[in-house]
Amino acid sequence: MHSKPAISSFPLHDIIKNRWSPRSFDRNKAIDDDTLTTLLEAARWAPSCFNDQPWRFVVCNKNQDGTAWQTLLSCLAEKNQLWAQNAPVLILSVAMQNFGHNDKPNRWAAFDTGAACVSLCLQATAMGLATHQMGGFDAERCREHFRLPETCTPMSVMAIGYQAPAELLNEESRQTELSERARKPLSECFYFGVWSEQ
Repeated sequence: MHSKPAISSFPLHDIIKNRWSPRSFDRNKAIDDDTLTTLLEAARWAPSCFNDQPWRFVVCNKNQDGTAWQTLLSCLAEKNQLWAQNAPVLILSVAMQNFGHNDKPNRWAAFDTGAACVSLCLQATAMGLATHQMGGFDAERCREHFRLPETCTPMSVMAIGYQAPAELLNEESRQTELSERARKPLSECFYFGVWSEQ
């Protein structure tokens, strides 16, 4: 399989260095229950404000509930459906808008839900799995089809599975899959002591 380790300015732990978001998934290789539960356990132990744990995940495993999986796939943008159709698991992440202990607005809910998703992604990398988070989905269709409460915000859909060769993708996705990873330099996003625009 194609690997894309981060070309970092300073040494990184291998899990962080090797985590990336491929689009090519092996449609013939399912994720067993213990593996999937381990990924969810990693998300469960993410940090959150007041330990409120505002994330909720709607897990759609093709081998367990093909109808739910197909429904979530249909909520994705068309370009995402082209490759995500090969991922055996799709997960809709949702942030609860209010704190559980006092029902007041939780402005950190999206932040904390993102932390839970990253925890899952890092655990998946450690286990030899691939993950790809998507913002290209119809949140209102998800709300309707999965009967989401009004007090939550759909955040992302994550494809999870085992990586397949990039050659299985269409030309546009294959080029993206094989291109070098890039990040802005540290100086553009990280400031010390005071905001700086150089």
